[in-house]
Amino acid sequence: MGTSLVVPHQEDSTTTNPSVSQQQQFIKQLQILSAELVLAIPFGFALFHFNFGGIAWIFGGIISGAAVFQTSRVVYNYLPKPNRTAREIGMMLVGITIGTSNAHANLANISAGVPVFVCLTLFLLVCGGCIGYIYSRLSKTNLLTAMLATVPGGVGVMSAIAADYNKNVTLVALVQALRVTSVVFLIPLIARATNHTSVQPPISSTVESYSFELLLLVLVISTLAVYIAKLLKVPAAPFFASLLVGMAFNPILNWLPFVDDISFTPPLVIKLLGQMLLGITIGEYWGEKPTFPKRTIGYAIISVAMTLAAGVAATLLAMQLTSWDWLTCLLVTAPGGSAEIILVALTLDHNVEIVTAGHVVRLIAINSFLPIWIFLFRHFDNQEGRRETLSIK
Repeated sequence: MGTSLVVPHQEDSTTTNPSVSQQQQFIKQLQILSAELVLAIPFGFALFHFNFGGIAWIFGGIISGAAVFQTSRVVYNYLPKPNRTAREIGMMLVGITIGTSNAHANLANISAGVPVFVCLTLFLLVCGGCIGYIYSRLSKTNLLTAMLATVPGGVGVMSAIAADYNKNVTLVALVQALRVTSVVFLIPLIARATNHTSVQPPISSTVESYSFELLLLVLVISTLAVYIAKLLKVPAAPFFASLLVGMAFNPILNWLPFVDDISFTPPLVIKLLGQMLLGITIGEYWGEKPTFPKRTIGYAIISVAMTLAAGVAATLLAMQLTSWDWLTCLLVTAPGGSAEIILVALTLDHNVEIVTAGHVVRLIAINSFLPIWIFLFRHFDNQEGRRETLSIK
C-alpha cells in the first residue's frame, strides 16, 4: 500500500516540472553510483586477497552493484534502473586499457586469423539461434525475447533492444547477466586449476612527468571518437572506439617529429575503475530482478548451460582449425561480454591480441546480423500469433 502512494507522487512531480525531476533523478543516480564504487573497493581488495587476481575488481563491482540496488529496493523503497552511462564509461576505460596493451600486436598474425574468427562467429551465431528456439519452446516465451536473452551480445544492449520492442526486459536481463557472470567466474577458475594463474596488477607503475597530460589527452580523444562512433551507429561504440584510440595513441605520438620515445599506459586507478564500473552494471541487473518463479530460473539456467556447451564446442573447433593452445581457444570462443572476456585475457596475460581480435570480429558480426535476426524472429512471432488466433476461432 506504501508503494502505491509513492509512485503516483513521483509521476505527478514529473508532469509538473520535468527539469526538476530529471535533476533529482541525476542526483539519485550519482549517489547510487558513488555508494557502489565506495563499496566495490573493499570487496575488490578482499577478493584480490583471496587470489582472485586482477578479475577480483569486476566481481567486487558485481557484488557492490547488486547489494546497493537491493538495499535501495528493500530499505528505501526506491527502484533504480541500471546506469547505462556508467557502463559506457567503464567500457571506454577498459577499451583504452586493452588498446594500449595491444599497441605492439603483430597485425600480420592477427589478420591471418580473421577467416578462423569469422568461421567461429558463424558457428556461435547458428548455435545461438538454435538455443534461442529451444529456450522459447521450453519456457513458452516468444521467439524474439528468447533470442535476445540467449545471444551473447551483452546485458545492456540486449535489454535495451527488448525494451524498444516491448518484450520481457527483466527476463532478458536475467539470462544475459547469468551467462556473463558464469563465464567471467568459470574461466579464471579453470585457468587457476590448470596452473594458468592470474597475473596480479602491479602495486605501483612508472609515473612520468607527462602522464597526467597524456591521460587527459587520451580521454578527450576517446570521448570524441565514441561520440562519432555513436553517430555512425558503430556496434558497442564506447568499447570499440576507445579500443582503436588506445591502439593508435602511442604509435601516432611517436610518429610526431617533436616527440621522443613515449610508451603511455593508463594508470592503475583507470584500469581498476573501468573494471569496477563494468562489474557494477552487471551487478545492477542482478539487484534489479523481481521475484521469478523457480521454473523460469530453471529454464534460464538450462539456456545458459546450453550456451556454455556451445562455447566448449566452439573451443574444440578452434583447436582443430588453429595451433593456439586450449586456453586461447577458450577465451576467443567464450560466450561472455566482449569487454569482460578480453579483460580476463589481460589479467591472465594470455594472448591478449588474439582474444581481442576474435571478440571484435564477433562483436561486429553479432551487431550487424541483429537487425536481420530481429526481423526474422518478429516475423515468426507474428505467424505463430496468427495461427493461435485461427485455432481459437
